[in-house]
Amino acid sequence: MSKSKFMTMSRRSLLAAGAVTLAMPMVSRRAWANDSLVVADPGGPFTEGYRKAFYEPFEAATGIRINGVARDAEPTAQFKSIVETGSYIWDVCTLTLSARLILEEEDLLEPLNLDPAKVANVMPEAVHPNMLGTDVYSTVLAYNTDTIAQAPTGWDAFWDSDRFPGRRSLRKNPIDTLEIALMADGVAPADLYPLDVDRAFRKLDEIKNRIDVWWTGGAQSTQLLESGEVDLIAGWNARFQAAIDNGAPASIVWSGGLYSIEGWGIPKGNPKADLAREFVAFCAQPEMQAKFTDDLAYGPTNLKAYDHISPERAAILPTAPQNLSMMSLASEPFWKANRSQLTERFNGWLLS
Repeated sequence: MSKSKFMTMSRRSLLAAGAVTLAMPMVSRRAWANDSLVVADPGGPFTEGYRKAFYEPFEAATGIRINGVARDAEPTAQFKSIVETGSYIWDVCTLTLSARLILEEEDLLEPLNLDPAKVANVMPEAVHPNMLGTDVYSTVLAYNTDTIAQAPTGWDAFWDSDRFPGRRSLRKNPIDTLEIALMADGVAPADLYPLDVDRAFRKLDEIKNRIDVWWTGGAQSTQLLESGEVDLIAGWNARFQAAIDNGAPASIVWSGGLYSIEGWGIPKGNPKADLAREFVAFCAQPEMQAKFTDDLAYGPTNLKAYDHISPERAAILPTAPQNLSMMSLASEPFWKANRSQLTERFNGWLLS
């Protein structure tokens, strides 16, 4: 997903890089000064955010040059080809939790061997033997503050056209949409999985004819909110924040949000795996994760990062304590097992 500004501190400067260098005695600049890593990220604003947060500080701390390249939106096929051909055009790549499950099943990921002390303040859901999550994105409700007089407090408002009139939009995908329907029907987030699919579709039946736009891409969801074409919309927080940053009279409702995690993985058999592990461990640091929130409305996974983020900026990030407490983690294992079947059913339901 992404998943536009997604989640500012003038005092963050080269002094931070110097402090990081002192904090990394295991790194030998002399030994690695001529080495480099190729790091694949989603491109666009991600590249700039990650460059400030991870690439440049790591180079300053270690002397290891980072070459950032853009990956496909879904990199599992590229990842598989890299490992199977032994052509390591990447050394590290960003992955979603769902991509991690696919690659893990095919034994395509290097173990990270993370020092537990270095990830002590990282969300447990973000720490895996073969992936370190560094940022969090979420599916939330957004509404037009000019046309919706009363602020919604949950997904039930999306179904209540008497109290919350206006044009509505949902994602044209069963992922998150089925969970949203169940929460609107009173299912507690902790009880969502395994999804009661029949109940979810019955709830969607109630609102199907009142959905004005079924959006299919993140940029479209941003435009729908920014243009005022819809008044209530479910979608990705960073996309909606981009609309708000561009002047849209809109607000985000965190209650009932579904979050997921993106982070770093290393292709199995990579000859630079040891250097890559150093980079991944470096990205766990709270000071570094705080830096990407200047440009991206993503939440850092190391919650100590909020010691370095202004309260104003923290308020729009998914993992700020006040926002995270109102959301739940989407179940990637459930969707890995059921995606194909439920996508087929959902598409058939749309046409019925």
